[in-house]
Amino acid sequence: MPLQTIEPRRLYRQIADQLRASIDAGEFVPGARLPPERDLALQLGVSRPSVREALIALEMEGRIEVRMGSGIYVRAEPGAPGAAGTSAARGRAGSEVGEGPLETIRARQLIEAELAGLAAARMQAGEIGRLGDALAAMRRAVTRGQLPTTADRQFHLCIARAADNSVLLRLVSELFDERHTPLFRQLGHHFETAQSWARALDEHQAVFDAIAAGSAPRARRAMRTHLVNSHDRYTAGWPSEAPARAAPLRPRASATPRAIA
Repeated sequence: MPLQTIEPRRLYRQIADQLRASIDAGEFVPGARLPPERDLALQLGVSRPSVREALIALEMEGRIEVRMGSGIYVRAEPGAPGAAGTSAARGRAGSEVGEGPLETIRARQLIEAELAGLAAARMQAGEIGRLGDALAAMRRAVTRGQLPTTADRQFHLCIARAADNSVLLRLVSELFDERHTPLFRQLGHHFETAQSWARALDEHQAVFDAIAAGSAPRARRAMRTHLVNSHDRYTAGWPSEAPARAAPLRPRASATPRAIA
């Protein structure tokens, strides 16, 4: 047998594989409700965010179904019409869906907090003006009920450029763009609302104010707070009854829906 390329196993894929195997073995029969995330995390010896990512991956495969205000259930017919995700995303969990979104946000916390502090020390008036323009564009988009994806990216990259380091700029760009993966979009489908974006805009404003004031400590704290809160928004409890859920923002006709961060 020819040798195969060794691929690092992402944790959420390992968790998804175990849950899928349990379903296939009949431990969770079709229509059965899965244990709560907290219980699954304890049984598997992993964090709840990692379990959340695995469940989203299985939802995209059509193996499980999230029922608002009720729980997460095994689908009677995996991949049946109406299942979440596309045929390209089905099969082995994570084969088409990229890095774990919550893990990506945690990486951004470490990098972008320091870059925000550096930006506060280095940004000149013109650069601060461009940062303010990006923030204003975000607010206009949210007011129109649209996802402010392009302006959000400009805001974060504007801060990264202050380091005058092409490697760091590329790294921030690549981490930000991980949010465009199917796994991240599916997570945003459950947890992005107009209210969550309003809170995120306030957090961006705090970052801008600290940078404009030239306060590196404040800027670091503000960016770290924003990304910690972004992570926490995605690890909150599953949305309750759909009618009580705030209306989601919609992407522009030419834009791909992206998750908040």
